Amino acid sequence: MASTPREQVVHDELEPCPYLEGQVARLPLRWQLERLSGEEFDRALDQGDRRVGRMLYRTSCPSCRACEPLRIPVATFVPSRSQRRVLRRNEDLRVELGPATFSEEKLALYNRHKFERGLARREQPMDRRGYEGWFLRSCTRTLEMRYLEGDRLVGLGIVDLGARDASSVYFFFDPDASRRSLGTFSTLCEIDWLARQGGRYHYLGLYVADCRHLAYKAGFHPHERRIDQGWQAVAAPEDPGLTPPVRGATGGP
Repeated sequence: MASTPREQVVHDELEPCPYLEGQVARLPLRWQLERLSGEEFDRALDQGDRRVGRMLYRTSCPSCRACEPLRIPVATFVPSRSQRRVLRRNEDLRVELGPATFSEEKLALYNRHKFERGLARREQPMDRRGYEGWFLRSCTRTLEMRYLEGDRLVGLGIVDLGARDASSVYFFFDPDASRRSLGTFSTLCEIDWLARQGGRYHYLGLYVADCRHLAYKAGFHPHERRIDQGWQAVAAPEDPGLTPPVRGATGGP
């Protein structure tokens, strides 16, 4: 008896790379016909999947391997000296965790972050339908972390959860608060929260060395990168035992 399909490919075309100019990308989008269990979502993350809406995707580009999924083993993570300074700089902020929901305030903050920081790839701002479809209509358990200065929302992170692992979907912040380094601060908060839950890996998405919007992820140590179908451990640069990732090497699950 044939098994019932769990997913359906809804988009699979070559397109300009969103991260590297002049490169061609292929990111097949797989619609999830059923909600994933925590264990299923952990396995998807381990294979390099990312989520957008009810879809999962992983890079399958024809001639480029620059994108490397990156994850943090939260039990062994140690903040660097500069990251500890970021934590102190934001001690006045209140961090709230709750279900991912829509509000006009969140949508306005997202659009400010996208346009004022030059991240928009299209001219039209996101609307409520796009926000809910992109972030909230999920195939797994999804939460948000809100960062508040008094009563003012200055940052918001969307986080997906599996049984033992978590994935940072997207973070956006008030461009007027750039001096706070909120991207780094939010990642540190997410790692700390997962560690306190007894979690295993926090996935930061794709690392691309030559993309300034993604290269910062390599500053969290120790971490692992998925290279040629295997996870490769990467220690901190000051660690005398550090060896750079070797393509073709494989790591554990």
